[in-house]
Amino acid sequence: MILQVQNARHATCQTYFMSIGRVDLNLIKVFDAVYEDRNLLRAGKRLNLSQSAVSHALTRLRDVVDDELFVRTAKGMMPTARANAMADDLRLSLRRIEITLGVEPFNPLQSTRRFAVAANDHLTVVLIAELSRMMAVQSPCIDLVIRASTRIDLAEQIDVGRIDLALGIFSQVPPRLKARTLMTESELIVMRKGHPAALRKLVLQDLARYPLVTVSVGGQEEGAVGGFILERGLARQAEMFDRHALEEALAGIGAEPRYRTTVPHSLAIPALLRGSDMLSIMPSSLARSLAVESDLLVREPPYTSVLSTFSGVWHSRNDHDPAHVWLRDCVARAAQQVA
Repeated sequence: MILQVQNARHATCQTYFMSIGRVDLNLIKVFDAVYEDRNLLRAGKRLNLSQSAVSHALTRLRDVVDDELFVRTAKGMMPTARANAMADDLRLSLRRIEITLGVEPFNPLQSTRRFAVAANDHLTVVLIAELSRMMAVQSPCIDLVIRASTRIDLAEQIDVGRIDLALGIFSQVPPRLKARTLMTESELIVMRKGHPAALRKLVLQDLARYPLVTVSVGGQEEGAVGGFILERGLARQAEMFDRHALEEALAGIGAEPRYRTTVPHSLAIPALLRGSDMLSIMPSSLARSLAVESDLLVREPPYTSVLSTFSGVWHSRNDHDPAHVWLRDCVARAAQQVA
């Protein structure tokens, strides 16, 4: 009986080592690239491999794990349930192996890496612009791809590695993601030059008298609660102003704001304010930038609003990636310049 158990254990070990012996690091790298890009051609370009070589590597890995891993659809190579289940641990292990083996240190002056950063148009104007100027000197060959942070699947994009860093205001960050505070700022009110209230301080009655143009990237119909949209544990800001503070202040004088125009992009506001008596409430850095570039006026609001804290969010698997650490530090320095 004991001999039978020992033989069974020996057979199990043999099977295990045979399975592991059929896997090499290149297959894991192919899985990583296809899982992120969902496209064999793009994954091949990333790895300097032909599409057929990527396909062959996937076939070898499929034989090892006895699963299709990726299924070809109209939207690209979609991962199976087995691929999704093994992805996080497998990709994190790959990053740790690369670090442990002493992969060539990251050199921003020579690197040709490309980073995908999610940001709204406000942060693109005031923060990414500053970051781009810094990188032009410190890392001339590194590319930035800016993707809209207003996309509903932002958390998923971070999870699968399509977004390296997401910038914005987040009220909730799940444990698998990490966050770093970048800057904190107040709100300002923007109006056109020649506005009836331009020559004096604003009072609460002005915010009841003059209609507003506001920025919102999602309301209750998109699942927003309290001005934030929750997706996969990550709650991102849906509105670019403190609606609660405004409405509470006006309720104190028996009035309500008139939200005449709501837009998804803040850069449309200057055009909407021209020739209009509308007012707009926005983060102070954006207000000052638009005032300089679009010949607008900025005024302090006649009520107290909550300060907005902007953060950078990334997946914890990138905590110790030297290139990612460098990117986060660069963004933090750019935010200091903006602040």
